[in-house]
Amino acid sequence: MAKPPKAPRTLTHAQVWTALDRLAGRAGLSASGLAKKSGLDPTTFNKSKRITSDGRERWPSTESVAKALAATDNSIDLFVQLIGDTVPTAQAVPLLGLAQARADDAFDDRGFPAGKNWDEVDLPSLDDEHAFALEISGDSMRPAYRDGDIILVSPATTIRRGDRVVVKTRDGELTIRELKRRTAKTLELQSLDPAHADRTLAAADVAWIARIVWAKQ
Repeated sequence: MAKPPKAPRTLTHAQVWTALDRLAGRAGLSASGLAKKSGLDPTTFNKSKRITSDGRERWPSTESVAKALAATDNSIDLFVQLIGDTVPTAQAVPLLGLAQARADDAFDDRGFPAGKNWDEVDLPSLDDEHAFALEISGDSMRPAYRDGDIILVSPATTIRRGDRVVVKTRDGELTIRELKRRTAKTLELQSLDPAHADRTLAAADVAWIARIVWAKQ
């Protein structure tokens, strides 16, 4: 006797909200950071917004999800993966402490990992064979990143205003900032710590720049 077909799985509120949390994590953001980057009220994706005043579960709007995907340069296909149990597989990427990454021989001229001091760590898979990870040391980037956090950096990923980036200057400085504005002549960078001043670099002084796509905190 043939078995009856399995009933289709029902999409739940928790799955969709978890997918948004995962999407934020891939971009190195908190839920409120993702909302702000998407041009939404910073509280849009907060846990307090996921339940109505009378205790019922609330769905995020289709518009807010679409804006979050656009802001993080991701597709609906990825979001579907994040909803279900098929989260993109992990890949081993080179890992180096931030202090060691400032050494002259840690990267080649293209901003790809070089030298023998790199370790490896399994992080979410992405389509960039030159992706690498850095372990944050110290608290100079609080509250964005704290000592021991690991960031995943993708040289191949498109960079847009508002993205967090790693920048290497031609005189050897390595810095982590948020991109405010980029022109043919200058790079305007915002400090992750409000106590530190923003900076403007001449484009000719920048050796390479790469986008931070995910953070393990």
